[in-house]
Amino acid sequence: MNAGWENRCLSDCCENLDSQRKPITKSKRRAGKIPYYGASGIVDYVDGFLFDEDLLLISEDGANLLARTYPIAFSISGKTWVNNHAHVLRFPDRISQRLVEFYLNSISLRPWVSGMAQPKLNQTKLNSIPIPFPPLAEQTRIVAILDEAFGAIAKAKENAERNLANAKELFESYLNKVFTEKGEGWEERRVEEIAEVKSGKRVPKGYKFEDATTNFPYIRISDFTNEGTVRTNKLKYLSEKVFEGISRYIITDADVYITIVGATVGKAGIIPPCLNGANLTENACRLVLNAEIEKRFVYFFTQTNSFKEQVGINTRVAAQPKLALRRLKSILIPFPQLEEQRDVVRRCDQLRGNTKEIESIFQQKLSDLDELKQSILQKAFTGRLTSKSTELQSI
Repeated sequence: MNAGWENRCLSDCCENLDSQRKPITKSKRRAGKIPYYGASGIVDYVDGFLFDEDLLLISEDGANLLARTYPIAFSISGKTWVNNHAHVLRFPDRISQRLVEFYLNSISLRPWVSGMAQPKLNQTKLNSIPIPFPPLAEQTRIVAILDEAFGAIAKAKENAERNLANAKELFESYLNKVFTEKGEGWEERRVEEIAEVKSGKRVPKGYKFEDATTNFPYIRISDFTNEGTVRTNKLKYLSEKVFEGISRYIITDADVYITIVGATVGKAGIIPPCLNGANLTENACRLVLNAEIEKRFVYFFTQTNSFKEQVGINTRVAAQPKLALRRLKSILIPFPQLEEQRDVVRRCDQLRGNTKEIESIFQQKLSDLDELKQSILQKAFTGRLTSKSTELQSI
């Protein structure tokens, strides 16, 4: 540790105000303009406040303590209400508060968190976390550099996220245009006119899937990806005996699958060739297409607003959303001749490939910015961060 730095327990740096917290059940909250904070930030706005000052909140429980999808330490100010899912800390000055906020967001809290299913950081463990504290002048310098650097990183991330969203919207916009500005000779057909609609099959009640991989994979809706294929790393497998009993409910890579039950009703795709002959869940169906229909043309249509709107109209919600097969059969799809279908697919595939490359670039940019933040923090709390540090020059 650098000269003048010292390790302090968090309890020696601040005052804990947890006893002043007060949760309000949703049914008893009175709507207002005062932010109501929980473990990961604002969860509501209420009429009334508990605090009116600068404070630091630390997540007390929740999966985010380990997953770190969101910051676990965040500053608040002014009139606020805090429930019992966030610790409330008061610091003697703004600089030390920001320093601790930066530090806690830079380290893993696993050594102080109890419970894996329901992670919790209790007050005793929180108080025991050691914080590296430099002299006041160094604290001020570090916080100033970090505030400026993180502001620049936040702006860079905002730009990257906007460009990422634009890339996705470019393909979606093109796809919708293709199927709304139909060319000469296109005609609308119901699903039942271009395919045989076949349901999937439920495995026997209480069936225990095989522990080892067999030749009889069973595809569930949780295996369907957002890219129109099937992930293979978490597949369930059937015994040969059970498979033989439901073998007529298999799917091939010549078919298009569509989810018909649950929150992802209308989710569609094509299975990879390696899963030819797999069993399909009863929560999805398959379209066995006529010879003059290009399967990827149908798949691309399922990604359009027109298809999604028709699915929405035809889905009935009781205990859970369900798209009856007879209603799916009535959905209209615009079609040109087979060769033009293939031409549409070629153009869509090319644009999709291009946009995926662009998305990959910006996804990597976001990942690099996150790594940059960690690198800057690591240098800051080992006394090696200066305004000329390489990391700062790269922002």
